[in-house]
Amino acid sequence: MNETVQLGKREVGKGFPCFFIAEIGINHNGSVDIAKKLIDVAMSAGCEAVKFQKRTVDVVYTQDELAKPRETPFGTTNGELKYALEFGDKEYDAIDAYCAEKNILWTASCWDEQSVDFISRYDPAFYKIASASLTDSELLRCHLDKGKPILLSTGMSSLEEIDKAVDVLDKEKLVLLHTTSTYPVALEEMNLTAIKTLSKRYDVPVGYSGHEVGIATSIAAANLGACVVERHITLDRSMWGSDQAASLEPQGLRRLIRDVRAIETAMGDGEKIVYPSELPIRAKLRRKNS
Repeated sequence: MNETVQLGKREVGKGFPCFFIAEIGINHNGSVDIAKKLIDVAMSAGCEAVKFQKRTVDVVYTQDELAKPRETPFGTTNGELKYALEFGDKEYDAIDAYCAEKNILWTASCWDEQSVDFISRYDPAFYKIASASLTDSELLRCHLDKGKPILLSTGMSSLEEIDKAVDVLDKEKLVLLHTTSTYPVALEEMNLTAIKTLSKRYDVPVGYSGHEVGIATSIAAANLGACVVERHITLDRSMWGSDQAASLEPQGLRRLIRDVRAIETAMGDGEKIVYPSELPIRAKLRRKNS
């Protein structure tokens, strides 16, 4: 079994602390200033990486899809929205510089081959492939050719589809992420024990990408062995945007990471011993030591 994968300077997998990724995605609403504020939120909470999304709009969407009416703050068509949310050279240059200054990793989910080539110019420590792209073998191979570790989300995918994707990719540099692709996801559809199913079936590190409301179930995912936890973040869940409602606000993100770190510390190594701090209590309270 490939028990660990290197993400930047961090080993991720069995025996190592959970690796936290703050999914900024499109919650920046087309603003680099908001993106920087979200990077600050991720940093202050203790995340090791932030993630964006990258699309070549004319490749990913048909002209008919772009022409569909859609009332948004950016215009009256779906196309106006998609272009407004898409960062280019100027924006990603600023993000790259800001993350370097803050000493936090960044990457992106690339939805087409041109986007993979675009993001590769920034030499990300790893790539993230969205659930929607799991069955796109050409896109998987394009990522594979970059030679970097890959995190692959497995939402809306059967085991047979995941089998085919894993066969395409390099298991030595692969982390699978269990997820359910609804926003927000219902508790009865989270199926967190599938983390163990994926781990046993594929012999690679397995993490969790969450779209739920709250933090309890993400904590449970980490306790079930998720070596990576990715959550969408926002400055305010009431902001405009399709992903805001399934995102964590700053306080929630801080609590999530705080609680997982506390549990990691409390789990110990499993060896049953008497701690020095217990000795005076034992001497005081025990009637007999046989």
